[in-house]
Amino acid sequence: MATPFPGYNRDSLDNRLVNPECFADLSVLADYATLRDTDPVHWTEPTGFRPFWSITSHADITAISKQNDRFINRLRTYLAPVEAEEWTLATAGDSHLFRTLVDLDDPQHMKLRRLTHSWFLPPNLKKLEAEIAAIAKSHVDHMASLGGACDFVNEVALWYPLRVIMRILGLPESDEKMIMRMTQEIFGPQDPDVMARSKLLTTETGMAPPGSGNPQVDLFALVQEFFVYFGQVTADRRANPRDDLATVIATGTVDDAPISDLEATSYYAIVATAGHDTTSSTAAGGLLQLIQNPAEMAKLKADPSLLASAVEEMIRWVTPVKHFMRTATEDAVIGGKTIKAGDGLALFYWSGNRDAAVFGDADSFRVDRSPNPQTAFGNGVHLCLGLHLARMELKALFAELLPRLESIELAGEPRHSVANFVSGLKTLPIKYRMT
Repeated sequence: MATPFPGYNRDSLDNRLVNPECFADLSVLADYATLRDTDPVHWTEPTGFRPFWSITSHADITAISKQNDRFINRLRTYLAPVEAEEWTLATAGDSHLFRTLVDLDDPQHMKLRRLTHSWFLPPNLKKLEAEIAAIAKSHVDHMASLGGACDFVNEVALWYPLRVIMRILGLPESDEKMIMRMTQEIFGPQDPDVMARSKLLTTETGMAPPGSGNPQVDLFALVQEFFVYFGQVTADRRANPRDDLATVIATGTVDDAPISDLEATSYYAIVATAGHDTTSSTAAGGLLQLIQNPAEMAKLKADPSLLASAVEEMIRWVTPVKHFMRTATEDAVIGGKTIKAGDGLALFYWSGNRDAAVFGDADSFRVDRSPNPQTAFGNGVHLCLGLHLARMELKALFAELLPRLESIELAGEPRHSVANFVSGLKTLPIKYRMT
């Protein structure tokens, strides 16, 4: 195994909690279980990272998430090596290259969130239901055309939610490969296979790869690329408003003034990235669990009314966003430990969603699990803005796919991405018969 950080020692629990390879081989789940049982609020000092508290119980994750004034987002949103944090600060003059909703605190967070809040509510999304169902059918039709074998991730799961995102933003299908590359590079720089796929997309689109090959330079160039592309979208929608989400963002105002270019581009970035990789990871991970648990697959196929609970279980099981960070604004006591003002806290959602104190038979995949208070969408004011859309997309995909599947099995070893922030399957080779 490659050495991810200077001085890294895999035998160190603290290092494993941040090591992206421990997310790829799923070994971090055992570490979470150990911490939930022995030290659910754990002071963590991994090599090359600023120390932080690891929060691994469902109850503590939920409680901290709901105290948004005491535990804030803007200072540290996700785990990154000290070197990367220092580079970002030197490059951008800020702790973030973007300022998305997940990077902000109230009141600015809520002011920007309100711009699109109603757009993402079920009454408004209802008008997209038929179109999303048609997009799901087109991707399942594509799967059926592949001769009974494919890599579900790279043929279906990655592209289906991207097509939905392109549709709601009003972006042309011809830009799909470019947006795919950009989203993959945002979340996948730790994984050489994801980067190889990105380079292939770069070749196919005829675009020069951003930067000089240095990952940090590449990231800066990638952010600049976001600004150029979506700056053109903003200018177009302000001049020619349409019935799409891009227009809502481009023409949005806060305190009676147009939102800034940084705020607009950051908004597009969170919609395009968070709305894509998270849903694709859940779709692929959900299908893998149905394959590996044929009794649950049979139960779901026999009773389609279980689809909503099955999707919720897929979300719990995969938990595509593995963590978010918070910073304490004042001293607090969590789980009997004294948290000092300024301390960082990593909310490990994947751990919370395997907490046996909340989920009976937590390490089993059950399509009829109820109740299912999964915390993959977060809690409090930062509850995922697109959760209703994500559920709608997943229901549409499996409602189309499952009735057409006569048989399905693995055709190779599924592999997970090397990433400690947003991660999931990067390959899912399958064989199948479909109608």
